[in-house]
Amino acid sequence: MGVFKYSKVDFLFICLGLLFLLLDIALDTVAVVSFYQEKAYASLGILLLLLLGSSVLVQAFSWLWYSDEGSQRQTKVEKCLSLGRLKLLHVLQLGIYFRHAGMVEISLCGSCSEISDSEDVAASMSHDLSILRLFETFSESAPQLVLMLTIILRSGELGLVTVLKAVGSASTIAFSVTMYHRSLRSFLPDKEKQGRTSSAVHFLWNLLLISSRLAALALFASAMPCFIFGHFFCSWAVLLLFVWRSKTDLMDGPCGERLYRATVGLIWYFDWFNVVEGRTRYRTLLYHGYVLVDMSLLCGLWCWKMITEPPYFKIPPRCAVIAAVSVVAVYILGLLLKMIYYKWYHPNVAKEELKGDAAEKGRVGQGPTRFKTLSGDVMDFYTHPDANEVYDRLPKCLILRRDADTDVTDRSGPRAPAPDIKRCNKRMRTLAQNFYS
Repeated sequence: MGVFKYSKVDFLFICLGLLFLLLDIALDTVAVVSFYQEKAYASLGILLLLLLGSSVLVQAFSWLWYSDEGSQRQTKVEKCLSLGRLKLLHVLQLGIYFRHAGMVEISLCGSCSEISDSEDVAASMSHDLSILRLFETFSESAPQLVLMLTIILRSGELGLVTVLKAVGSASTIAFSVTMYHRSLRSFLPDKEKQGRTSSAVHFLWNLLLISSRLAALALFASAMPCFIFGHFFCSWAVLLLFVWRSKTDLMDGPCGERLYRATVGLIWYFDWFNVVEGRTRYRTLLYHGYVLVDMSLLCGLWCWKMITEPPYFKIPPRCAVIAAVSVVAVYILGLLLKMIYYKWYHPNVAKEELKGDAAEKGRVGQGPTRFKTLSGDVMDFYTHPDANEVYDRLPKCLILRRDADTDVTDRSGPRAPAPDIKRCNKRMRTLAQNFYS
């Protein structure tokens, strides 16, 4: 039995995620055609920029994870293409669908396929998809929702396409956050599993914080559309500086880590995201204090603009003030719920207690445990990062066994099977370690 459980509920979430992805593509197409027919070229250009930029970002992460040293493709769908053709697939912006196809294969055929430990493989693949969906959420769905709300506020009318796209973007955001949180929870020990109340509180405070932040940005963009771009780039630069000082360590290479830090700065523009392990209370307080002040200024400027220079439709001053105060109040309510979650529901778990730590080292006592290097040094097999591959390449005369009653001796006879090393998604485990420890 694998370390991670992959239930029918997980498969249902994967199918829903694929359904939301296809629905989002359909709504994007309808929105593009609608903007073109209405000759709203500014909105069309912004929407296309968001779609293309988000797609390139997600495909870049997907390719970096496939090309990582030591990365293994476990499904038949993944193995059907060479690394070069897989790279071309990502260049053509089709890599994420390739991952979904592999996920569906391992989910449907895992029990009857030749893939060992199919539960662990399925869980690892679903963890990668949840991270990619989270990146796509804050690089595409969240900005799109701001764009659609801005169009609604500026026109004063509820168009069918803009409303549908806004609802679709909001659903995508909520679903992606839920999937990401479910992936994090899979690393908790069974005794620390969270209940439904904990999950409900977690989902609610995320919903309140994100929705109020997006509403504040939309209000400001509707009143001062040209200044929203300057606000984004200045805020992103400041947040990126703080991300860099946090010294994140998620990706394998320096280029990938720089891309990850830039993406975290983008996520921080909309919502908080844990990037380092340990207690982050002061970082979180500083971030939410900054965002609260920023939202107050944005809503205040919108309110002032509605009173002094209203658009062709007029909003009573009292209603403008109530709307601005309500957006900030919803954010404060979300902060209160977040404090309640961390006070009574958040499990503080040491990183050694998270699932996946011992799994990466294999089962002690099965197969060879040590090997000799060319220089004659004896190294521990289970601490080697590529244990199975090393075992296959080593001559049998160099492989050693630790017996129960004897010292390390030369191994002779036929080669035993490599130790059963469970597959653990190191990226999601790092993020879980940041969130829970």
